[in-house]
Amino acid sequence: MGACFFGPGRFLAGLAAGGLLFVAVGTGLGAGVAAEVVDASPAHADTAPPNPATPATVSADALPTVQINGVVWSQVTVGTTVYATGSFTSARPAGAPAGTNETPRANLLAYNITTGRLITTFHHVLNGQGLFVTVSPDGSRIYVGGDFTKVDGQSHGHIAAFSTANGSLISSFKAATNSTVDALAVTNATVYAGGIFTAALGSNRLRLAAFAASTGALLTWAPTADDHKVATMVLTPDRSRVIVGGKFTTINGHPAYGLGALNPVTGALLPWVVGSTVRDAGLNAGISSLRTDGHQIYGTGFVFGAGGNLEGSFAVDPDTGKIHWIEDCHGDSYDTYPAGPLLYLVSHSHYCGNIGGFPQTTPWTFHRATAFTTAATGTITRNPIAGYANYAGKPAPTLLYWFPILTAGTFTGQDQAGWSVTGSSGYISIGGEFPKVNGVAQQGLVRFAVRSLAPNKLGPRYATTLTPTVVSPSPGTARVSWTATYDVDNTALTYKVVRDGKTASPVYTTTVDSSAWHTPTVGFTDSGLVHGSTHSYRVYVYDPLGNSTAGSSRSVVVK
Repeated sequence: MGACFFGPGRFLAGLAAGGLLFVAVGTGLGAGVAAEVVDASPAHADTAPPNPATPATVSADALPTVQINGVVWSQVTVGTTVYATGSFTSARPAGAPAGTNETPRANLLAYNITTGRLITTFHHVLNGQGLFVTVSPDGSRIYVGGDFTKVDGQSHGHIAAFSTANGSLISSFKAATNSTVDALAVTNATVYAGGIFTAALGSNRLRLAAFAASTGALLTWAPTADDHKVATMVLTPDRSRVIVGGKFTTINGHPAYGLGALNPVTGALLPWVVGSTVRDAGLNAGISSLRTDGHQIYGTGFVFGAGGNLEGSFAVDPDTGKIHWIEDCHGDSYDTYPAGPLLYLVSHSHYCGNIGGFPQTTPWTFHRATAFTTAATGTITRNPIAGYANYAGKPAPTLLYWFPILTAGTFTGQDQAGWSVTGSSGYISIGGEFPKVNGVAQQGLVRFAVRSLAPNKLGPRYATTLTPTVVSPSPGTARVSWTATYDVDNTALTYKVVRDGKTASPVYTTTVDSSAWHTPTVGFTDSGLVHGSTHSYRVYVYDPLGNSTAGSSRSVVVK
């Protein structure tokens, strides 16, 4: 479906322009002006949203962050420390080319989210890739699941615990399974695990198990999922349910198509209604992540063939599974991070037109990191693209204007970029296999910060269309027009037109909303000019933070 692909090590079982509108919106500062904007559109949120009621995103500026030489599948933040796990053998500082200034790190590392620097005191060796990392509610431990069988040379069958106080491996935690652990959900007393395993500590456990947090002893909790993997788990805020997602189609022998809610004590399957609408499971589809902010459960899905109907994300009531909203921006989605009123997401979205976002292009344009409101703000319109489900009429969030550019990597062979997202203290961190961010080398990990903490240096994109067309249509006048450019984290851009190089006194100023997929034509008429005189015009464009670019100048002889 949509030619979307999904990463093997993390999620596949057993594998590591519209009509014309003329609006007077400018301020003429010269002899006389008449202004026009062609196809104006409403603004979306960004780092400086025009509407103060709209939440501001982090900046799209990529902050210097420790790099890795493979892929990061999962991250969790504890205070200002980010724990990242995946498939990699070394770390290196931001700016260091691959193969230089490397520090050994075997599939697990920690770094400071406020500085981006590697935490050198946390150093462990997993003999196989880590697939998921989470933290206990009290913050005292992190738990890692994956393909590994040893940690620091000690036997730890696909699951291990570490102290956040001193970074040590907790050797007394003896939980183990006979195959991959892809998902973990924990309380201070219990560790719930999911994956593709069929046994835990020598007892039958079909892809679901629970262990005592103190010792790792196997508990009696033993629901069963069919032969497709459990890829993700989360506890509801009141811990009355363990929500599981993945590629399975049944739990305890009952239908549960990619999603299920389980009693945390008995393992009984409980009602959770989102599964009747979001249908991702089987060989070619599944639920890739489940998160909570204490108010809602957020999920993501993927489809690359028959068997699924959602490639975007959704928000539901934790207790009932009632849908609060869905965004079906076509393109497999991998992970989310809720940050107050915003939800950050990594995916390879290529169409968001039915909730007012970017259109499908030829060739496809992929947006690999996006942000939405956590609240429903509108309604999905009809899906116009064949091969995708139609969610028309369902509540939808707002797609916010934040589009850092992550380059797809080659490490997994999946042509993907970000696989995980986390955050804390005004920062967002994305992990994956990307080699560049915003065109600059930055491999596998990158941070972004709120406006007050960010350098805010990404400005309007230079475009040749900023060089204006200038004609003299009638005596004493010059008509100046150009096509707007765009920014990656601001929609409202201000244009200043300078006549004859006099930058201190522009003859025209206007603010226009634009985006990567919507660049309206802007123009004005300069009047009161002398017959036969020659004048040059140059367009300068500024974002709300003062970053700017400009087109070349053009001249005209006035009639």
